[in-house]
Amino acid sequence: MKRTVTAMLFAALALAGAAASAQDEEKAPYRPTPREVVERMLELARVGPGDYVVDLGSGDGRIVLTAAKKYGARGLGVEIDRGLVRDARAAAVREGVADRARFEVQDLFETDLTDVTVLTLYLLPEMNRRLAPKILAQMKPGTRVVSQEWGIGDWAPDVQEIVAGTEDFTGWVKQRGVFLWIVPARIAGLWQLERDGAAGSLRLDLVQSYQNVEPREGTTGASFAPLRGAAVRFRVPPPSPFAGDYAGVAEGGTMRGEFVAPGGATGAWRATRRAEGSR
Repeated sequence: MKRTVTAMLFAALALAGAAASAQDEEKAPYRPTPREVVERMLELARVGPGDYVVDLGSGDGRIVLTAAKKYGARGLGVEIDRGLVRDARAAAVREGVADRARFEVQDLFETDLTDVTVLTLYLLPEMNRRLAPKILAQMKPGTRVVSQEWGIGDWAPDVQEIVAGTEDFTGWVKQRGVFLWIVPARIAGLWQLERDGAAGSLRLDLVQSYQNVEPREGTTGASFAPLRGAAVRFRVPPPSPFAGDYAGVAEGGTMRGEFVAPGGATGAWRATRRAEGSR
């Protein structure tokens, strides 16, 4: 009986250890972001007083603190280490930005991104990949995501740079990759386009992969530039009566803007979505 109880105890401890190991693999190790990299991340995102910056895995809070103190933004740092959160809160008081810089102990995957205008990340690649659907579903077109060192799955960044920074722990200068994404409008689906001076309408059946958009195979030969937030640019080739260069913005189920025809004539255009499509 004693052997059975002992064996059960060791089995339970082994299971607990395996679970803890699995959780540890999900955590991003704490490595403070070099100050130079913090500055460049916020510069790339063009952070300003009107922004709400959220840093997932905020560590000692330096990104949120800098966004609040230097750029006048509001910010939230999300971290699972209670000691780091306590230190970050104390630093916010010391720096005089406690009214704008908040820090919470929270599961980063549970964080609401609906009102976020700038999201900063320094997480493991798999964590970034898991966050992608949430980012695209909750963050508004034109909001910005900045990550250092790791990308976000197969979502190509809009801007990619190499930044040199001095590491806190070693004092060594090392290069870090910094990546910027502009959250794109969701325009996949079937659209009817109308414009000044043209009779009828043009059917656009669009498929989308992140910021890249193209007509469904076998439909109109329009060519789209990569989306930049809600900004839309495309060209319809001759001999279509809708031939020309189009620029505008997408908002919900409508797109609108101005066009330039091949002969130089200009006017307004508007498109209405008739059916949703998949990304």
